[in-house]
Amino acid sequence: MPAEAGRAEPGTSGPARAEPQRSDAGPDDAPVVRNNGRTRAFHGALFLVTTVLLATGWWLRSGREGRPSALADVLHTPDTEIHRTAGWVLVGLVATGVTLGIRAAWTFVRETARIDRGDARWFGRWPVGVITGRFAPHRGHFDPGQRLANVAFVATLATLIGSGVALTTLSGGSTFATMVRVHRAATVVLTALVVGHLVVVSGLLPGYRGAWRAMVGRGRVRAGTARRLWPSTGSHRHRD
Repeated sequence: MPAEAGRAEPGTSGPARAEPQRSDAGPDDAPVVRNNGRTRAFHGALFLVTTVLLATGWWLRSGREGRPSALADVLHTPDTEIHRTAGWVLVGLVATGVTLGIRAAWTFVRETARIDRGDARWFGRWPVGVITGRFAPHRGHFDPGQRLANVAFVATLATLIGSGVALTTLSGGSTFATMVRVHRAATVVLTALVVGHLVVVSGLLPGYRGAWRAMVGRGRVRAGTARRLWPSTGSHRHRD
């Protein structure tokens, strides 16, 4: 799942009584909001649907189509139907994000596509940074690693959606067989991306401890965390 798709800005949804501040303002333990409520909700819905797709997809891929999974038992629905429905929900989510969330979508594209001086130095210091938390400074909403991850997530999800739609409309033939192979390969890639994303945000890597809070609940992270990971990002500081 790609990470933060938009920044909290004045006039967007977010915690009440918040005022714009830079992430380098205030003490290290001051709570700041990096992503607005709509961004966090979209990210949560995307993560949930993707989890269902991967769970049912791997269940079916393992040859257990005739054995209902725990999810199928709970929903009283075959895994194939759950997988198909989740796929169409993903299509709907993406369409909604691109249309109703056009401003956030454009910000995501612009910030993902940017290339700045110092990006190579950031990558060079990244292996040490994940342990020490001392990353090289960067510009923009996403760090250079997040930008690459965003591209990989978008390309993989687009491939899954395209091949999945093709599989629901084709009944056989060489094109169908090709789409099956493409769909399975994209599933493997997406699984690796999701696992990597979870490792980063889980806190297993000391340098990224606290990053998960930017997309969970009220989206508040410590100012010290924001300053360490996203030094150029404007944020909202919550005032109790």
